[in-house]
Amino acid sequence: MRRWEGGDPGVSNQKTPTTILLTPEKKFHSFGYAARDFYHDLDPNEAKQWLYLEKFKMKLHTTGDLTMDTDLTAANGKKVKALEIFAYALQYFKEQALKELSDQAGSDFENSDVRWVITVPAIWKQPAKQFMRQAAYQAGLASPENSEQLIIALEPEAASIYCRKLRLHQMVELSSKAVFNGYSASDTVGAGFAQAKEHIRRNRQSRTFLVENVIGEIWSELEEGDKYVVVDSGGGTVDLTVHQIRLPEGHLKELYKATGGPYGSLGVDYEFEKLLCKIFGEDFIEQFKIKRPAAWVDLMIAFESRKRAAAPDRSNPLNITLPFSFIDYYKKFRGHSVEHALRKSNVDFVKWSSQGMLRMSPDAMNALFKPTIDSIIEHLRDLFQKPEVSTVKFLFLVGGFAEAPLLQQAVHTAFGDKCRIIIPQDVGLTILKGAVLFGLDPAVIKVRRSPLTYGVGVLNRYVEGKHPPEKLLVKDGTRWCTDVFDKFISADQSVALGELVKRSYTPAKPSQLVIVINIYSSEHDNVSFITDPGVKKCGTLRLDLTGTSGTAVPTRREIQTLMQFGDTEIKATAVDIATSKSVRVGIDFLNY
Repeated sequence: MRRWEGGDPGVSNQKTPTTILLTPEKKFHSFGYAARDFYHDLDPNEAKQWLYLEKFKMKLHTTGDLTMDTDLTAANGKKVKALEIFAYALQYFKEQALKELSDQAGSDFENSDVRWVITVPAIWKQPAKQFMRQAAYQAGLASPENSEQLIIALEPEAASIYCRKLRLHQMVELSSKAVFNGYSASDTVGAGFAQAKEHIRRNRQSRTFLVENVIGEIWSELEEGDKYVVVDSGGGTVDLTVHQIRLPEGHLKELYKATGGPYGSLGVDYEFEKLLCKIFGEDFIEQFKIKRPAAWVDLMIAFESRKRAAAPDRSNPLNITLPFSFIDYYKKFRGHSVEHALRKSNVDFVKWSSQGMLRMSPDAMNALFKPTIDSIIEHLRDLFQKPEVSTVKFLFLVGGFAEAPLLQQAVHTAFGDKCRIIIPQDVGLTILKGAVLFGLDPAVIKVRRSPLTYGVGVLNRYVEGKHPPEKLLVKDGTRWCTDVFDKFISADQSVALGELVKRSYTPAKPSQLVIVINIYSSEHDNVSFITDPGVKKCGTLRLDLTGTSGTAVPTRREIQTLMQFGDTEIKATAVDIATSKSVRVGIDFLNY
């Protein structure tokens, strides 16, 4: 949707900030720039009543024990349910999208005409994915009865699908040698090259080349078995995925389970905040955020636009305008001027300019990027140590943070000799476009890796010498071993799409109507007992047997359960063997 309100002077944005504003009654008011600008223009005393939330998506990753009741804290310190905020945001997107579609088609689009795809970072755990699905149900995108209307896609997978579709002229390739698909720049190949050469001449220092000579999809360069890495770096997280091509249809196989961490561009914002705390004192910054929340947002906008101007070869300083109320409030708070604080702080690379600005040397700005970029490079280094990743042909750098020249240069310096580094031109929209392709054909990714070992606790016949004595349970004269971990799937195991894990369960009493089985997970693959270190209860499998039995209750019932692990979400179905009726089954990673 191109006609998107808002935006900032000096920042070209393809994305809208994750920002939401609720009225004092906790009702949805606005989203994105509109929310930010409206909040800004409120009278400061009135603003305290409104609930303003930003950058809240990361909360789902950082909350270890996510539930439907997890709270988020607004700028004024008030708490609100995360589920409501996510549902409000999704409902807003839904209304915007349906309106846009109706406008373009000239007739009303119903929600039932749409299949929705929501993307989530691959490093998110099952509860966060389920949370997103619940929020979408609450927003009316789909319903539990019609769950196929919503697909959860993994962000780096979406990026990967899109990258395969790229034509080479849509790429910006980073390489120190001016070689285009095997031609050196001295070869004269068509008129397209004249432009490319001109481009090289102008961008001599940037070492970035646009590939002008179109040879069709990048596909034509990839052969059966070729591997590539997608590095998806966004605001909150960085996700790494390694895919391998399987011809003839060009299905993808995930070679290495998605890894990553919270190393997005927000890390740079936190570093800036730390720098401000160092200069002006943590107590002041905390107070300023609470007392002048709109001015704080102003300051971060000013920083954002300068952040985007940071580049490896920059030599002139970057000026960040301090809002008047910052200067004013600081004087009230400390009794001396901002200028005085800067002189006293011995942070020598940040100076005060007489026009009321913080003047940062390029080195100072680059230092703010360093911790985040170092984490990303470190993570990639570890990945490249893995034997299955050593022969990677391409590295695709995508996501909003991939626009940062400092990150591009760091990746190039570290890995430019190992593989070809490619950056799509519309790097921030790669995931969005890939998600659409994924929605059209979710079966394109045929093999995934399970991030964890999953299983349940069962009783097995006790074997002397094999089983520990403290696990012995004697029941009706039979000796059982308790807490045995019955493994469904191992961490890092390849799982094909649609591949099923079958298990049969027998109710303890024939009349029992509900069987609840605890699901356990571990990062290790050799687990013997659910009490082993590192094994955590992570969810429940609930079999509902009401309505499955005929008039006569069979003496021994057997419920066969099928679980599917190859998809982006874990799904389950079950059948009552005696009656062949399907059993209602729920698999829950949130409310257990």
